[in-house]
Amino acid sequence: MNEILSKVNDLKLKIEALKARVDLASKQGNIDSLAGEMNEPSFWQNPERARLVSQQVANLKAEIESWQQLEQQINDLLILSQEDESDDSVSLDKEISDQFYILEKQFKQLEVKTVLNGKYDVDNAVLTIYAGAGGTEAQDWAEMLKRMYLRFCEGKKWPIKIIDESRGNEAGIKSVMMEISGNFAYGFLRAESGVHRLVRLSPFDADHARHTSFAMVEVTPEIEQEDFLLKDEDLKIEANTATGHGGQSVNTTYSAIRLTHLPTGIKVSCQNERSQLQNRETALKILKGKLAKYYEAQAEEERMRIRGELTEAAWGNQIRSYVLHPYKMVKDHRTDYEEHEPDKVLDGELDGFIEQYLRSQIK
Repeated sequence: MNEILSKVNDLKLKIEALKARVDLASKQGNIDSLAGEMNEPSFWQNPERARLVSQQVANLKAEIESWQQLEQQINDLLILSQEDESDDSVSLDKEISDQFYILEKQFKQLEVKTVLNGKYDVDNAVLTIYAGAGGTEAQDWAEMLKRMYLRFCEGKKWPIKIIDESRGNEAGIKSVMMEISGNFAYGFLRAESGVHRLVRLSPFDADHARHTSFAMVEVTPEIEQEDFLLKDEDLKIEANTATGHGGQSVNTTYSAIRLTHLPTGIKVSCQNERSQLQNRETALKILKGKLAKYYEAQAEEERMRIRGELTEAAWGNQIRSYVLHPYKMVKDHRTDYEEHEPDKVLDGELDGFIEQYLRSQIK
């Protein structure tokens, strides 16, 4: 048996073993059950519930189809590899090799998904970036991170909506909150929570000196209204001035909302929606995600870290360093995973970092 045939056989066995662990029959059972609910005459009377159920069905179907397609493709490649044993064609050998590495990559991505079994991993995510101390330098770095995550999500075909953004005085952003919709968006993006450090020659320094900047990334699940109950007496609700694009006073309204959860002090602001009611509903959904993550934490130290405002975006707290000078490297300090082309990472190529982090969580 030639080398490539052996590799294809091994991958087929791995796929079969992992597929058995995933229990696709159970997922199909969930689809059938939800389909029964969707066929009820009253199903669309609750639009929010209908949207949630429809999304669950679509996600489950997509997962099953991913496994079915991978299994079919590996079987087809195995047949082609067996034919290749009696064919000396170099082009055929390359075609099989190229296809094998594509399927191997798909398998690894599905393998990582099997560790995404947390309560909220399948849900949408809310990703917030806060510039650390350092003024314009840090604010520019926060905007670079915003662009990085926008590119990453575009590659995943995950829709993104800006919920709240505070621009810097000269350049960059002080903070931005983004709602990211996608199957397992929270499960994948939770790997990005923490302090991110940048080392570069400053474009804002007349001497073009080397600077170190920090930004904090917080990722929380997006919780549906019925999944988490809040007491009215625990909430402080404030209406703030929201300025439209261009900063003109004519665009100023009082639709912006800030919610404070009094027992924990956790705050959420939203000014993206057209009405105060819409901003309130969006802010409530985001606050529930923050609180769900907060209350799931077992240790008090972890709770303090999750609260975000108590985690300083500064030296010693970073989860990842992006070095552009005097050498080029991006390193995750939790897993020691490295990439030596920072431009590609900053252009949204984060899969290696995220997959390595998720694999490190396998017990």
